[in-house]
Amino acid sequence: MTVNTLTTLRNRGRTSDSGHPALGRQGNQPLLLSTHAGVAATLATADRDVLVVSTRCRAGHEPLGMLGRVDHENLRRGVRYRVLFPDRARTVPALALRLSSLALAGAEVRTMPDVPADATVVDEAVAMLPTELRDSRPSGVAMFRLPSVVGTIVELFERVWPSAVSLMASDVPDGAGLTARERELLALLSVGCTDESAAARLGISVRTVRRMMSALMHRLGARSRFQAGIKAADRGWLVRGEGG
Repeated sequence: MTVNTLTTLRNRGRTSDSGHPALGRQGNQPLLLSTHAGVAATLATADRDVLVVSTRCRAGHEPLGMLGRVDHENLRRGVRYRVLFPDRARTVPALALRLSSLALAGAEVRTMPDVPADATVVDEAVAMLPTELRDSRPSGVAMFRLPSVVGTIVELFERVWPSAVSLMASDVPDGAGLTARERELLALLSVGCTDESAAARLGISVRTVRRMMSALMHRLGARSRFQAGIKAADRGWLVRGEGG
């Protein structure tokens, strides 16, 4: 299911049978919220669980003003959080650190190559979707209680969640950067060096090489070394520094 499908569902909820806007009505029509205060108040009502799915990878552009104080308060109260972002969120320093902080607080954070939508669901009863975008930011939030809309988003989330890769708090170093040794290891492997030859060049054991590579794959959200190489190149991780 795509973002366009969810947008279609949202727009269906915005109009009455006669085709006229019905946002002010009670019942199955959505309620427009402000991007911050209204969303925080809705999140604060969570009793059991919160699902967050986001395509956004710029700090300050999280869906619906997410990843704030109310989320940490909910986690302290025992609310289960499952958060899904694109793999590239791992390499955006400010966002990666916020996600790792959320994971450290007890949230289940995962990433995958492509996230299909932007939505937040509270207790499988309330769904919040961003309205039209302005300068890559949501201009508002539409809150739905319509079972068909909420159920569609939950079904989509549960379908893609098992294939996503966990992000642990320990996966993100300060600044989400690479150490010099990690960068050199990636460069050596990218030109065809074996684990053994890379270990010899770096002056470390083969076991350490393999452990480092496993950690790098995890941070990249890669499922194979080949995919890790592609993702590392996309992020500029294979660019040699001065003297390389």
